[in-house]
Amino acid sequence: MINKEEFRKKIIISAGQIFSHFGFKKTTMDEIAKALKMGKSSIYYYFESKEDIFEAVVLYEANILRNELTTAIKAVESPIDKMRNYVFVRMKAFEKLSNYYNAIFDKNLDHFDFIETIREKYDREELAILRLIIYDGARKKVFNVVNSEYTAMAVQTTLKGLEVPLFWKKKEVNIENRLNAILDVLFNGIVKNV
Repeated sequence: MINKEEFRKKIIISAGQIFSHFGFKKTTMDEIAKALKMGKSSIYYYFESKEDIFEAVVLYEANILRNELTTAIKAVESPIDKMRNYVFVRMKAFEKLSNYYNAIFDKNLDHFDFIETIREKYDREELAILRLIIYDGARKKVFNVVNSEYTAMAVQTTLKGLEVPLFWKKKEVNIENRLNAILDVLFNGIVKNV
């Protein structure tokens, strides 16, 4: 007997690879069915439409990212290491979780209500995590922060600004060096201490 949840997950993973390769628009239900070696009607038993599958794929990838970020943050004690791990895991997840990031950033998907809901949730969750890391660092007198809310927003804006040059141009860029440079400015600023 096939476990319904396991089979649903199999569809999500397989469809995720296809969406990642061809994009949402160019992916068809036929391709998804062919990749799974089954008829379209079998897929329609689990999902009503291609949009339904895409939503499930995006939520699946969002969950992977959330788990990886939580693990990376909990793996270290110092606020500096927490911020470093957060930034590295978040920025490197782009390549692995392309459907999730496409859903968040692709303006062609704006007409789907679930995309806007996911975007808003993503922003809220990210701000909450950053706020906690920054607040913890300020409390431990590691970060010099006046307002953890505004600082979290500034860090989030900086990270979002990095997304386009790092991952959309697909140039050979040493991500580690770029991220370390960003973290250096974040932690040490550009003003020389007198």
